[in-house]
Amino acid sequence: MGSPHRSSFVAPLLSSLLLAPATAQEPIQGLTPAAKQASHQRMVKELAAIAERAKTDHKYHGDQNAKRLWAELAAQGDKAPWKLRLDASLEHLRLGDTRVGIGILEQGLAAVEKGTIDGDIDAKNALRFYLGMAWLRLAETDNCCARNTPESCILPLQGGALHTATEGSTKAIPYFLAVMQDTPPGDYWHLGARWLVNLAHMTLGSWPAGVPEAHRIPAAAMASKAAFPRLPNIADQVGLDLFGMLGGIIADDLDGDDDLDLMISLWKTDGQLRVWRNDGQGHYVEYTQQSGLLGITSGINIFQVDYDNDGDLDVYVCRGAWLYDGGRHPNSLLQNQGDGTFVDVAFAAGLCEVNYPTSTCDWYDVDNDGDLDLYVGNEASAKIQAPCQLFRNEGDGTFFDIAERAGVQNLGYTKGVTFGDYDQDGFVDLYVSNLHEPNRLYHNARNGRFVDVADKHGMQHPIESFGAWFWDYDNDGHLDLFCAAYSTGIGDMAAHWLGLPRPHPESMRLWRGDGKGGFTDVTRQVGLDVPALPMGANFGDLDNDGYLDFYLGTGDPYYYSLMPNLLFHNQGGKAFVDVTMASGTGHLQKGHGTCFADLDDDGDLDLYTIQGGAYPGDAAHNALFLNPGFGNHWLAVQLVGTHSNRSAIGAHIAAVIDDGGTVRTVHRDVGSGGCFGANPLRQHLGLGKASVVKELTITWPRDKKQVVLKDVPIDRTIRIVEGKDGFVQLARKPVVLGGK
Repeated sequence: MGSPHRSSFVAPLLSSLLLAPATAQEPIQGLTPAAKQASHQRMVKELAAIAERAKTDHKYHGDQNAKRLWAELAAQGDKAPWKLRLDASLEHLRLGDTRVGIGILEQGLAAVEKGTIDGDIDAKNALRFYLGMAWLRLAETDNCCARNTPESCILPLQGGALHTATEGSTKAIPYFLAVMQDTPPGDYWHLGARWLVNLAHMTLGSWPAGVPEAHRIPAAAMASKAAFPRLPNIADQVGLDLFGMLGGIIADDLDGDDDLDLMISLWKTDGQLRVWRNDGQGHYVEYTQQSGLLGITSGINIFQVDYDNDGDLDVYVCRGAWLYDGGRHPNSLLQNQGDGTFVDVAFAAGLCEVNYPTSTCDWYDVDNDGDLDLYVGNEASAKIQAPCQLFRNEGDGTFFDIAERAGVQNLGYTKGVTFGDYDQDGFVDLYVSNLHEPNRLYHNARNGRFVDVADKHGMQHPIESFGAWFWDYDNDGHLDLFCAAYSTGIGDMAAHWLGLPRPHPESMRLWRGDGKGGFTDVTRQVGLDVPALPMGANFGDLDNDGYLDFYLGTGDPYYYSLMPNLLFHNQGGKAFVDVTMASGTGHLQKGHGTCFADLDDDGDLDLYTIQGGAYPGDAAHNALFLNPGFGNHWLAVQLVGTHSNRSAIGAHIAAVIDDGGTVRTVHRDVGSGGCFGANPLRQHLGLGKASVVKELTITWPRDKKQVVLKDVPIDRTIRIVEGKDGFVQLARKPVVLGGK
């Protein structure tokens, strides 16, 4: 519960606070050390109990369903129907017992083909397809996992990416060819098998010549549409080629020394939350044991925030996603103790009175009182009533849920949420992306309530949607909106490469905002009407030209969803071009937490991505793509709020530059970036060929007051404190990641 004097906050009082005179902020105190420690110990205990139960009843990690199916299979013996054999096999595959799963499928296919059990052509094709898939998974396990190299699983496959253990791919190929023979060319599974045949030959070094010409996917169809330098994967050089399942990532200064540290979560219920400190010399040293986080486990997604305005970054952890009623796991609020150690205060802060499955949230000062409020996007379905929650920061260390009275409960299967003042009226709005149902655009009515206007603006699609974010992709000073689609797959990718109709035509959406409340769908116009299946997704300016690029970590829980993660390069705010193959960022494993961050302090953004799927048998190595540099200039800006929230989330930065004779403005809004993975809160601005920032304007979020700095020097990191003149330059020097 909130404190007695503020827990009764309802819509009318919220409205009055939106218009109340602002006062300078002091760090939030509130909770006593004893209350915080009790909260932390309770969280550790509850997470341990969840992990213990998960060994049997977790939908993705437990063995309860597997044991039931295996028992049924054993009881029925040779009479077992093909569907039972398939289901029992898949459980073996999901838990990592691949060869046993293959054996069950082979016996089932043989029985159907001999007629000893019933099975039509669809049964045969299902068993064949999954046999091909199982052998491909074995190929990944024997090569990309057991013999991992920096090139493993990255398209185009070359060098160390080629398989030296060839059994898996070799045995997969005939099964996919058989599926293609017995399915029509436009069928999803035919197209999927066609892609996987080509992929299997790629792993063996026999592509394209080894693929029958009628089934070949032309190399030109998959090529990048523009030149782009290769970003080498150096994760192994830095000790960050971590092997595991899906999870989230934060890149930011967690210990207060001005360089970027890393925090990584693992969705598995007993997966320890881990921290790596930056030593300033090019090395990342694991600091988990010293961080106070031992026993804080699980977490599908994580976000950094200074919720208590004390000058250090705290962390919020989302849990329970995809588990329906079984996902009532408490989320964590990790309060930074000022030295990079953390205490989980979620229970004491009133954030765990009721728990729902979630993978997403966003922070913003919704009521404009100088501290950050929290919106948690929960997964409602026929199996669980899970309203979204809007937790108002009470200013005393506690939070109170006002979602119902604010009109933002949503009651959808939420996969993405993002705050932004899209009509520039000084009142923040909210977009909510729902899977399987219309999305929401909640317009702030300025009276403590929000009104859904998605239908009015034609922004309910895509219906099968995932992550979303507000950004300014074209640098016109107005917020635009991106929303990912989650309805496509390998069959759609193959159809796209072949120029055929896609079985699932829904695509990601990009709406250009006009700053007055209007949006125009420019998806096709900018070249984004393409299939993708994004989970992790984020944005950043890789080439320092001032325009934001973005990366999609693709895939879904199915093992056959082997598709490249995708990198799109912004063409001056006019269009986006797929540069995945040229850049060497087309990792085939399931892409989750993704961040853009200058990890080596050399003035350009590197790209770190969490790889690995939902099941224990679908683990993979993470990748760190090093930016080789583009010869452009940059400026990194850290804002410190004193009147506004300390993190300055929601502040606007506008840099006027002369880029080779063209005067233009680079715009940024302070936040952690995309929807699955968190960029640093200090903002990185690419400046092209500019030699100076002619004018740097900061619009502070609480009262929209502006400060204007003239002739700001480039290629450095500066700190600007609200209410103080000028800026301070931070001491940063380039390092060689993993170097001596």
